[in-house]
Amino acid sequence: MDDAAGEEEASMFETSHVLGALLASSPLLARAWDRCAAATAAASGLVHGEDGGTVYVGFSGVQAALSAAGAAVAGGGADAFAPVGLGGDATRRMFAPLVANAEPDAAAVGEQVAVQALALQCFLKLCGSPDFQMLLDQIRGKAVVFTGHSLGGAIAALAALHYLCISSSSSTWGPAPSVLCVTFGSPLLGNEALSRAILRERWGGNFCHVVSQHDVVPRLLFCPLDAVPAHVIVGMQLQQWPAARTRHAGAVTAVTATARAADADRDALRQLVQTHVGAVAMDQKLADPAAPSGGPYRPFGTYVMCTPDGAVCVDNPTAAVQMLYATFASRCSPGSESPEAAHSCYGDLVVKMPQHLLLRRRPRADDDAPVIASNYDAGVSLALEASGIHAMVRAAHATEASTARQWLRTSRRAGRRPSLNCAQLATKLGRITPLRAQIEWYKALFDGEMGYYDAFKKQRSPKKFGKANMCRFKLGLFWDGVLAMLDAGQLPHDFHRRAKWVNAARFYQLLVEPLDIADYHRRNLHRTQGRYMTHGRERRYELFDRWWQEKGCIGGGDVASSMSSAASRRRRSKNAGLTQDPCFWARVEEARERTESARSERDAAVLAMMLEELQEFESYSRELVASKEVSTDVLAPQSSYTLWVEEWNQLKLRDEVRAILLQF
Repeated sequence: MDDAAGEEEASMFETSHVLGALLASSPLLARAWDRCAAATAAASGLVHGEDGGTVYVGFSGVQAALSAAGAAVAGGGADAFAPVGLGGDATRRMFAPLVANAEPDAAAVGEQVAVQALALQCFLKLCGSPDFQMLLDQIRGKAVVFTGHSLGGAIAALAALHYLCISSSSSTWGPAPSVLCVTFGSPLLGNEALSRAILRERWGGNFCHVVSQHDVVPRLLFCPLDAVPAHVIVGMQLQQWPAARTRHAGAVTAVTATARAADADRDALRQLVQTHVGAVAMDQKLADPAAPSGGPYRPFGTYVMCTPDGAVCVDNPTAAVQMLYATFASRCSPGSESPEAAHSCYGDLVVKMPQHLLLRRRPRADDDAPVIASNYDAGVSLALEASGIHAMVRAAHATEASTARQWLRTSRRAGRRPSLNCAQLATKLGRITPLRAQIEWYKALFDGEMGYYDAFKKQRSPKKFGKANMCRFKLGLFWDGVLAMLDAGQLPHDFHRRAKWVNAARFYQLLVEPLDIADYHRRNLHRTQGRYMTHGRERRYELFDRWWQEKGCIGGGDVASSMSSAASRRRRSKNAGLTQDPCFWARVEEARERTESARSERDAAVLAMMLEELQEFESYSRELVASKEVSTDVLAPQSSYTLWVEEWNQLKLRDEVRAILLQF
């Protein structure tokens, strides 16, 4: 609490309010909205043009609404807005970084990256058109703003994600392209796995979702899908623009009639949305996230809560849920604004907000409002006023106002906490340096005799072995603790891409994993449990391989990929300090076992298969040695690798073996 208090005292303003004011006073929102209007009026549903050196690409949701109109009349959203995983052949290629990098977390929580079916269906149809492919080529290398209103916003978000994915695939470690997606009144797009994947890719700042105070559409998919009145979203989309209503008059008749019936019961609709958004807000806690309530969808990116009084930016997903609920619950005069008006007000908002910011204003003095004790408190009060919650203090909804104030504070602290944890871990990383140095010293003792792998496996010098083994154990505990914090969301989502930690994890892996392999074989676990690489390898090493590969370096993949990678590397002038394949000794152990089995094998077909695998490993290991990608301990006179080379050469002298090898 002292840290939090100190942080607030040192703050000269409330960040969410200042960012909202900056965004509202810029021409960005007005330009994006103009492009949304043009897209909805266009027959193709897609428009683009350059303004101020930036390309604005607008998407319409009319075609999406028309395709779902039939189901919408039935009144259910289970089909139109059902979540669809991105693991299919077509979508996996289009969104490869999101799907591939999310797989470890998906296995842990049982949730795959998924988006709503309606938006995905329309995007895939659009993506297959020649116009869209030409557009992708034209905007490459330029600053781009993807934008859309209502269902068009969901399609625009998918287009932005696709563009970020294809741009990042060509330069994994490079900066993200200059891309921004601005949506207005867009329904939620994806599940929590998508939100986490976007944060891991560092793309959260590329998405800006503008939401008016009483718009039900951005909040509707918090409801269970079987309770979602799809006709509300579809009907609002089709009724937004006279041109759309005229062009598709026959298709929208039934939906319009149903929407009018729903409008007559607008309070019931608001109550439905408020109940389920409130339930999600109640269950979602930063410290201990509960099981998802309501619908499967969750927010991502930055949410801009807008009223004519201003705007507030919230970029924490959990805080976004809280603010979506608090602002919606702050109705001062129920029934005064129809759902259609709240959903179509964005054109007026982008005009009124900058005008209001020109006025000098200060927090309104309400009798029941908390005393403003600091500049930070004043900023929070201004943020509440800009989000339309100031009037709640006197009303019966004072609890929601207090909650909103708390979440504006908490979201900022929560955003800083992972970075503070990361800084503390960096200090701990420095403290374990002596443990790594102890193992390096142990390695140097045996480099000229049998290598530290074999010395550890045979427990040479029991006292030195005991020290090295204890260091190995403590280092493993440290890195398991790091991964536990990462899994719990206590570290930055892009932690696995920070060079300091990727390099530290890789050094630890190359130094210590050979000892884990030696311990595994020393205890004969390869006979009772199975191969080390499939049954004995710790999860941390598999993750470290992924981190290293994502960095654009060479990881510990299979033999074939490693051979190809080794051949492409620049030759070293001296042996590596640590063998660059962390599983090299596990491969050596398997090769020795296979060589021993081949000596007594009588089945020619089985023998041929063994010899082919041995010859493949021979080529791979020779390439590593020739390119000096191995440490000197690998070539020690009594190392397991040196002994295997001798055993393999003796086996090749046998007549039946030579005959088979000549066939390869």
